[in-house]
Amino acid sequence: MTLLHSILNATNFSRPFLSTIVPSIGLAYTIQGLAAIPSIFAQTERFYDLSGSITYISCTALSLYLPTIRARFAAAAVGAAKPAWPSILAALAGNGGRFNWRQVALSAAVSVWATRLGTFLFSRITSDNGTDSRFDDIRGSPPKFLGAFFAQATWVTLCLMPVLAINALPASLFSSLPATIALTDILGALLFLGGFSFEVAADRQKNKWVQEKKTKKHSEEFLTRGLWSKSRHPNYFGEVTLWTGIATLAGGVLVSNVGQTGIGLAGGPLGIAAALAMAGVSPAFVSLLLFKVSGIPLSEGKYDKRYGDRKDYQEWKKNTPMFFPKF
Repeated sequence: MTLLHSILNATNFSRPFLSTIVPSIGLAYTIQGLAAIPSIFAQTERFYDLSGSITYISCTALSLYLPTIRARFAAAAVGAAKPAWPSILAALAGNGGRFNWRQVALSAAVSVWATRLGTFLFSRITSDNGTDSRFDDIRGSPPKFLGAFFAQATWVTLCLMPVLAINALPASLFSSLPATIALTDILGALLFLGGFSFEVAADRQKNKWVQEKKTKKHSEEFLTRGLWSKSRHPNYFGEVTLWTGIATLAGGVLVSNVGQTGIGLAGGPLGIAAALAMAGVSPAFVSLLLFKVSGIPLSEGKYDKRYGDRKDYQEWKKNTPMFFPKF
């Protein structure tokens, strides 16, 4: 019996929903644990963010294709014909068989976001000689460094939860959803596209500003132009917004009868609350990280310490909202 077959048997729960969710979460911690080993030995965080993006994409793909993998293994075990791999294009056209278009759209959205952010952060840390000040106090401590990788696995798990939940719903249930596009589908898509565009634009403006400073095209100490004149942290605003969009689109399905049945909930107020929590944990956790842990507090503290006594910095901080943009 192969290792994969053993894992499939060990995670073949009575509820199909758990049979997809549990292995997908397990994969996140496995990838991060493997990425931590060489990083700890080399005492480098160069590949930390990149490994996070790879984990996002891998867990998303597994949750999307795991039901088909199980079906193919089951067919092979009894000598039956293996079912074909689902067609993504057919799903987007509304005839996806094992895939619903929402599963494909959400999985694609996360994959595009993770690819863009991972390559951006890897390029940035490479230009900074492979170091990140967040790790100055932990890279020399194997337990703390390992904890950072497992914390990243937790981040992936919680942020990805609405997508994992949608992908874990049995395919047979999606036919019961109305054929029309729901309001939550439209609102979720708009929030994701708007947030993603905002984050990309903010990152590009900041990167261009940094490169121009390196080539001495300006002598500015902090960025106050473009989106950075509308919000002190426009990239973080985009980040929270795009995950809110993902949660909105997923939540519309999870609170429906299809979602409640697929998850194994009984419906009613408690079932709907549980479904909303499963979707809402994503933007909620992102907000917690950015507002209380590693995002805004670190950035604001660093800039306050460096430029807090300067009048132009005080004016920019006074007139520019911390988070929500002012147009």
